[in-house]
Amino acid sequence: MSHLVYRKERVDRGIKVRSDDIFILASLRDLSYATLPKTLAIVILLLFPLLKDLVGTYWESVLVTTIVISLLALSWDLLASAGLVSLGQALFFGVGSYLTGWLSRTFALTPIMSIPLATLVGALLTTLILYPVLRLRGIYFGLITFALPLLLSRVIEVTKILGGTEGLNKIPPLPNLTTELYILIVVLLVCIYAYRRLITSDYGLVLQAVRDNDRAVMAAGFDIQRLKAQAVFLAALPATFAGAFLTHHFQVVGMQSFALDYSILPLTSVIVGGAGTFFGSVLGAFIMIPLSEFLREFASLRVVIYSLLLLIFAIGLPEGIFHFIRRRYQQFERMTALEGESDKRGK
Repeated sequence: MSHLVYRKERVDRGIKVRSDDIFILASLRDLSYATLPKTLAIVILLLFPLLKDLVGTYWESVLVTTIVISLLALSWDLLASAGLVSLGQALFFGVGSYLTGWLSRTFALTPIMSIPLATLVGALLTTLILYPVLRLRGIYFGLITFALPLLLSRVIEVTKILGGTEGLNKIPPLPNLTTELYILIVVLLVCIYAYRRLITSDYGLVLQAVRDNDRAVMAAGFDIQRLKAQAVFLAALPATFAGAFLTHHFQVVGMQSFALDYSILPLTSVIVGGAGTFFGSVLGAFIMIPLSEFLREFASLRVVIYSLLLLIFAIGLPEGIFHFIRRRYQQFERMTALEGESDKRGK
């Protein structure tokens, strides 16, 4: 008597094959399949600032924080793509914050001038700071980036420069919360698009090769130190912008700009969302930051619940939630009979 044995197999949807492998969108259905998720997310993001009366200014402020952490997570993801695992995104954030505060107070610059200047100069400055340690690999580079924000905050505290422990206040504000949100949303979308195009270009493939096998890249004639420095500069841009922007949002800058939160939260977002796609980093931030706000009512238990959720994601879904959702969206599962096994059982 023959008994069929089944196994579960995962199969790509036909539309995925046509859009990814053949690059042909033959119908409106194919087009909607390829663009609907991203379009829907962008539309919701653009409409949110217009719902001020419905959601309230509190949740709009939460969205500001969420996008800021998203920019820091994007910065981390690009660094990791080049093999540079950072544990101190607060370095980029804090340098951008203090630069825009100093420029505004010293030269009376408006936000429209101080934010771009602080972004570019801050990215260049942090690249110069990290340049001597770019030869380090793995956790050693991460430990240096972790220590630098703590070191800079202690230097400011001891020397009393840049306002010392009191910081710099009376920073010029941005026009209004709605304008702030739309600026952040546009910058976020531009960064995602630019990083996605960058990492899939020939230059991006070289950066990923540095991560996978830097000796082979060096043997091919590339300057590893120069490539890593370029990756640091490009990754620093959204992070220094985030620091400069949030300084004008709160109209004050202090030692808290180098706080561990700006290093831990981006890393947490990448772990939850999934590294390597940039979409995952942003999705992780949009999950974890609002969630941490919901957990405020649990007081001291908030940290415990937050840590448990992070542990569940890290162990139960190590690939990240974005990779899981994308796989479910692009594939389906079915049970298939194993003919060889059924024949053996029949004998």
